[in-house]
Amino acid sequence: MSAPADRFLEGSFAPVEEEITAFDLPVTGQVPAGLNGRYLRNGPNPLGLDDPHYHWFLGAGMVHGVRLRDGKAEWYRNRWVRSKAVAAQHDEKWPAGPVHENMDFAANTCIISHGGRTLATVEAGPLPYELTDELDTAGPCDFGGTLPGGFAAHTKVDRATGELHAIAYFWAWDYVQHVIVGPGGKVIRTTDIPVPDGPMMHDFALTAHYVVLLDLPVTFSLNAVTQGKELPYVWNSAHQARVGLLPRNGSSPVRWIEIEPCWVFHCLNAYEDSHGRILVDLCQYNKGFDVSTLWASHGPVTLDRWTIDPAAGTVTQQRLDDRGQEFPRVDDRIISRPHRYGYSAVIGEVTRAITATGDFTDDAFTNAILKHDLDHGTVQAHEFGRDATVGEAVFAPAAPDSAEDDGYLMAFVHDPDRGAADLVILAAQDFTAEPVARIHLPARIPLGFHGNWIPDH
Repeated sequence: MSAPADRFLEGSFAPVEEEITAFDLPVTGQVPAGLNGRYLRNGPNPLGLDDPHYHWFLGAGMVHGVRLRDGKAEWYRNRWVRSKAVAAQHDEKWPAGPVHENMDFAANTCIISHGGRTLATVEAGPLPYELTDELDTAGPCDFGGTLPGGFAAHTKVDRATGELHAIAYFWAWDYVQHVIVGPGGKVIRTTDIPVPDGPMMHDFALTAHYVVLLDLPVTFSLNAVTQGKELPYVWNSAHQARVGLLPRNGSSPVRWIEIEPCWVFHCLNAYEDSHGRILVDLCQYNKGFDVSTLWASHGPVTLDRWTIDPAAGTVTQQRLDDRGQEFPRVDDRIISRPHRYGYSAVIGEVTRAITATGDFTDDAFTNAILKHDLDHGTVQAHEFGRDATVGEAVFAPAAPDSAEDDGYLMAFVHDPDRGAADLVILAAQDFTAEPVARIHLPARIPLGFHGNWIPDH
């Protein structure tokens, strides 16, 4: 079953057409007084609707943000990231800056804060874009001239060291690049890792001593380019799936361990146990995956645990939860360390969002998010209204030194009764209860990708 060519321009994916600023947002419930900062989320939002071959991954990035302070929702803003093309369409001067290999793109995948900068990120070659606190575009960022090439969509910060890690890839490279950005916002080390076929490495995992690389069978294809496919990355059955262990201290080259073919967009977290094994929790597509269309039948998308035994050179897999889910998140303060809890967005529920053949229908994301207690093997679901739609949920701690589960889950939720979005805040320790707060936003927010809670410092 194939989706219509304009699938990503309709329904919950449909882009908004204007930038909005609103102050003193109405709230149902009470915003916790300790939540002082900005909740920001990035996602694709094309400026025009006339592209018959538009793909969700290719829309210009638009960042949506809500400012919380002293128990109030001070503002909502949505802003397109001003690449050169986006600035031209707004008849504005482009905020000039470095560009990697002519790959200038309005970064649309994630929004992070590091080294005093707020950065919109994307993968496969372009640089991140720096934004102001009010979400205006400052310009492309190469970390003060220290980044040698492109950057990545997903990054991991080790709170023990303050270092930000990324895996960059680009179609013209015969390697992927591990990048470490120091706490001060400058690149302090890069490592080139040779790989064949130009694989897409959307995400990776980090432990106290290793970077865990996912070299899986979605690779760059010149044939896809010449055939005019939306994305030049396709399932490549001839590419050996494998997991790589790269020592973080640079003491030795990457070690590869072969696995059965599969696909992974996102990792929840990873850590090392007392036996020296590496445990990686992730959302796994268990069959071949056509990333260029997103609509091929690919089987279930499940939360799995991979246990990597460096001594034995093996990877064993365990199913943690078999319901369809994506966009897994953990309390970011414990990235690379043992975790107990994880959160994910429900997708592909049989009753709502997936056909009997396994294809996505109009509601790839549903009206529920999950909380996993991985120590006890239990799962809780928080369901919003019947026709609501929710994507990724982000954990915000109640205080900088609070326990792993002591805090809040935050997510944009589409309210069909208003035809607009709410920023919903749930108490993590009372996950199925009514929201602590619903911040009523003045506009609809399309389904998008990733965001973060950026607290005041």
